[in-house]
Amino acid sequence: MAKKVLIFIVAYNHEKTIQEVLGRIPGELNEHDTEVLIIDDGSQDGTFREAENYPDTGGFDFRLTVLKNPVNQGYGGNQKIGFKYAIENSFDVVALVHGDGQYAPEKLPELVAPITAGEADAVFGSRMMVKGGARRGGMPLYKFVGNKILSTFQNLVLGSSLTEFHSGYRIYAVNALRQIPFHLNSNVFHFDTEIIIQLILSNFRIKELPIPTYYGDEVCNVDGLVYAKDVLKATSVVPFHKAGLMYQRKYDLNPDVPAYEPKIQFDSTHSRTISAIPSGSKVLDIGCGTGAVARALTEKGCTVTGIDGLPAAAVDGPEDYHQVSLGTEPLPVEASEYDFILLLDVVEHLKRPEEFVDDLYYRLAEAPATEIIATTGNIAFGPIRVMLLLGMFNYGKRGILDLDHSRLFTLTSFRKIFEDRGFEVSEASGIPAPYNLALQTRWIASLLTFLNKAGIRLWKRFFSFQIMLRLKPRPSLNWLLAQAHMQAD
Repeated sequence: MAKKVLIFIVAYNHEKTIQEVLGRIPGELNEHDTEVLIIDDGSQDGTFREAENYPDTGGFDFRLTVLKNPVNQGYGGNQKIGFKYAIENSFDVVALVHGDGQYAPEKLPELVAPITAGEADAVFGSRMMVKGGARRGGMPLYKFVGNKILSTFQNLVLGSSLTEFHSGYRIYAVNALRQIPFHLNSNVFHFDTEIIIQLILSNFRIKELPIPTYYGDEVCNVDGLVYAKDVLKATSVVPFHKAGLMYQRKYDLNPDVPAYEPKIQFDSTHSRTISAIPSGSKVLDIGCGTGAVARALTEKGCTVTGIDGLPAAAVDGPEDYHQVSLGTEPLPVEASEYDFILLLDVVEHLKRPEEFVDDLYYRLAEAPATEIIATTGNIAFGPIRVMLLLGMFNYGKRGILDLDHSRLFTLTSFRKIFEDRGFEVSEASGIPAPYNLALQTRWIASLLTFLNKAGIRLWKRFFSFQIMLRLKPRPSLNWLLAQAHMQAD
């Protein structure tokens, strides 16, 4: 079935090559409703004139639209305008071609085909798929080595397996472009990196196909060192964004990822809590969420009561569940009847945590055998301190700087909110960052977790991503006086 295809040529100072590029577009693309769009990005030569006059020099099989930016928008900025044109004019496919002829227009039918067939959401022409092809095509050694190093790093961080991140030969399904905020990306050359990250985070299908490499006498407008730095920075932000340490609106793309994910399969507050509670215990899970920890404890043979603000239909795990607005409604159960009370990442969400902890103490002071396990994020975590030093403090969907947090705690202040209200801390543990959630490459996640745990042993306040307290209420004076009378009798 024929599709509406846009061949989008980005051009800057390409008066010598633009007509040749147009003449090399294969006529077989006429099986689709195809248009060619050239956007001259404020060239200082005759690129616009040469492009506009092309049909007068001979036959041309396609509709041709030539636009010119009055002010240079940059490589990425020019793409944004072309993609906007594709969306507004209801194209199905947009193929990005460079006006210098570096990427062979003859390959367009082959590259467009996977998208028109519904097999991919983006197709990238790769110069690295054929061994030795890039060097034989004239790619300078320093660019070849840099391309390899950067692409390897990006695959490790993003959990992808692309042979090349740095080819400018791109074909996109316009429907995919509609769903990602490419307008927030850089206006310069690492726009291409950022849009790949957006596609990956959105779970769009990317297909690579081999293309020939051609390096002629065209002028390169890319500063290689600046480009490499920008690519490394744009890619390195992704795991921090996933972990909730940083927030990038342009990478906030997967609505199916919950704000609060279970962390049972690796070293975390969840796995440590489950290990700490003996089988057969009676547990009150305050702020149980969807019930992942409660479910694991139930499978372990514990009796679990859950409390949260979610509707019951969204919770699967506790045997008994109560929907309560924590911090504004009283607890609907007798807290002193439980062996363990869980406050896993709860206290920081309360508007008045001091009042909540006071109330909990008075409920437990006559039953000092009940143990509480409480966790929270550590705002003094090393990367957060570095971010503050650099003037960065970004709230996000989850993590230490969760948008729903009312309070932020350090190890000292978290202990203090309990100790000042009658509780005694028996153990204070530091928890490593959830690298398994942030990174797709497992061996890197395992290595970073190992190093993080070693750091915690050296300096808990700095290297702990989260804080975990085990504590009990100190006996009230009423309870102690009653015990004294009992002993006297």
